[in-house]
Amino acid sequence: MRNILIAAVVSLLLSMAGTPLAIRLFSRRGIGQNIREEGPSGHYDKRGTPTMGGTVIVIAALIGYFSAHLMTFFSATTEPPTVSALLVLFLMTGLGLVGFLDDFIKIYKQRSLGLRSGAKALGQLVVGAVFAVLCVQFPNAYDITPAETRLSFLRDFGPSIGLVGFTIWVLFIIVGFSNAVNLTDGLDGLASGATGVVLASYVLIGNWQLRNSCTAALGPNCYVVRDPLDLAVVAAAVLGALVGFLWWNAPPAKIFMGDTGSLALGGVIAGLAFTTRTQLLLVVLAGLPVVITASVMIQVGFFKMTGKRVFRMAPLQHHFELKGWAETTIVVRFWLIAALCAASALGLFYLEWMPKQ
Repeated sequence: MRNILIAAVVSLLLSMAGTPLAIRLFSRRGIGQNIREEGPSGHYDKRGTPTMGGTVIVIAALIGYFSAHLMTFFSATTEPPTVSALLVLFLMTGLGLVGFLDDFIKIYKQRSLGLRSGAKALGQLVVGAVFAVLCVQFPNAYDITPAETRLSFLRDFGPSIGLVGFTIWVLFIIVGFSNAVNLTDGLDGLASGATGVVLASYVLIGNWQLRNSCTAALGPNCYVVRDPLDLAVVAAAVLGALVGFLWWNAPPAKIFMGDTGSLALGGVIAGLAFTTRTQLLLVVLAGLPVVITASVMIQVGFFKMTGKRVFRMAPLQHHFELKGWAETTIVVRFWLIAALCAASALGLFYLEWMPKQ
């Protein structure tokens, strides 16, 4: 618990203090957001707002996590970083670098599109494939690896799908959720708040899995998770960094996270889903990004089939903008939806522990 608090507080303070420094640095260097001409007209006022703020989130989270372990180095009980946590941080940082390249090209070439879709997808696939292969290695003393080649909901279930099948599944989830958070990042503070409730949920899930670990006591509902406590520390570190960033990203935003932040955040929640063995639960837990992504798929698919649109504009948040909703109204209401999705997922997670009459 101490590590969780240290990681959260350090990353929060670093992010809150570091973001205004990044705003001044990026503004001085002309690192501002380009706005798509076909987007809502209200977004034109945001042109030139500093972007690539995701770099602050990633750096603050990394420092927060390692600071927590550095504190224990000087205590009687040294707690070194675990493989599971390092793999999730690798996934976050790797996808953050892909997003950084995308943001950099947008700024350098002064256009709203950065990396070509093929190059961006390739970067996500390479980072995801490395994560997939490594997370079924490194067994601990109980022969538990960071992940298993099986599907999971509240825990692993069913037969193994093999390393190849598992790698394909990992890539599908990683690419899907990193792009889902990217699509959610369309209004000030929307992606930050929506991802924050998912990370807070994983702090609770990691703690609960630690208290009911099969390595401590075998039971009908115990969890076979390699490093539940340290995964909660990772979630807390990223959450702290995100809250500090949200202080400056809330409407009206002084800085945007850019693809650097959205891809990194999508990666970290996907990595936590695999290492806590809650892959399918993530669909409910991160319900808002899933719904927003579905709105884009429905819009594109329906338009190709009929030449007509279901929504005035996709992703879904822009549909409500064009209907005349105020940006803050959309953001707050979507935050509430994200919180309800997370609460529903936690309810499902704890449901099997409810007393049966």
